[in-house]
Amino acid sequence: MSAELSRTPLYDLHVELGARMVPFAGWEMPVQYSGIIEEHLAVRHKAGLFDVSHMGEARIRGKDAAAFLDAIMTNEFSSLQPNHARYTIMCYPDGGCVDDLIIYRISKDEFLICLNASNAAKDIAWMNSQVGNWDVKIIDECTHWAQLALQGPFAEKILSCLTHLKLDTLKRFGFLIGDVAGAKDCIVARTGYTGSPGFEIYVPAAQGSAVARAILAKGKPDGLLPIGLGARDSLRLEAGYPLYGHELSEKISPIQAGLSWTVKFTKSQFIGRDSLLRQTEKGVASKVIMYSLNDRRIARPGATVFSGDQAVGEILSGTLSPVLNKPIGTALVGSGSKTDTLTVDIRGTRLPLQITQTPFFK
Repeated sequence: MSAELSRTPLYDLHVELGARMVPFAGWEMPVQYSGIIEEHLAVRHKAGLFDVSHMGEARIRGKDAAAFLDAIMTNEFSSLQPNHARYTIMCYPDGGCVDDLIIYRISKDEFLICLNASNAAKDIAWMNSQVGNWDVKIIDECTHWAQLALQGPFAEKILSCLTHLKLDTLKRFGFLIGDVAGAKDCIVARTGYTGSPGFEIYVPAAQGSAVARAILAKGKPDGLLPIGLGARDSLRLEAGYPLYGHELSEKISPIQAGLSWTVKFTKSQFIGRDSLLRQTEKGVASKVIMYSLNDRRIARPGATVFSGDQAVGEILSGTLSPVLNKPIGTALVGSGSKTDTLTVDIRGTRLPLQITQTPFFK
């Protein structure tokens, strides 16, 4: 492994648990422990614990915090109540995506932003470049936090044994702040990236490993497993969630990605508004679709999508769905393409894409 790769506070635990470590977004991360399919099904039927400490965090503080976020994000934050979170896209003026983010409102003048791992430094630099005369301060907290995701039907049962927080009162995109497994001032949220119920737990970095060990020990009787990046990808694809660099990018806008619900044209001017409004009114040249294959072969990112003999797009993501027991994925295709005629080329063989409008697992 390159010495340049960063390691999360849970690195030693991953090695101890026998994880296969791989480079990911500049980090040395576990791709799997017992196996991707077993880990995936544990999250669907029991529970799984993910280390997502590679994700970045930034705190926005100041009397203009909400107005500033409204000006640089597609979604709206002035109306967001404390102890609630909201998913949003941060765009360039041309409508391309800087990143997709989850923003937590801590108080009237303070927010915490969760940033994608590979984009954290870029995101913070971009936000700082937009501050201008706004009365806000952007604080890089990427090294302050370890982040865990406890997902699956038994997640609440397991976590409730380790905290006095009233988890049963926590609705989707709500969060609470309190102690977890002896660690103080943790943020426990229901934002999710798997399609299964569960929690994201922000823990002070120095206590991240201890909290993870406590959760694994408490959850063992219920079949809790540690989960790697491999199952994280198959879980999010089954649930229809985008991944930056695949379904969203500098070249794929939220309108193309089918995320127009995150774009609030009713608020005042925000970065990218004019371009996104034009795309909404006049249409886009290409759009993201979800597909499955009635075959065992997986279409990998970059594979060409055809309509008849004409190349009309490419695969963005592809994996095996353990729940459906067949390959699934996403593709970027020309908007005028007839979806019932689309095929993908896999090593010289054209396989028909079965297009779906809804997530594969809900």
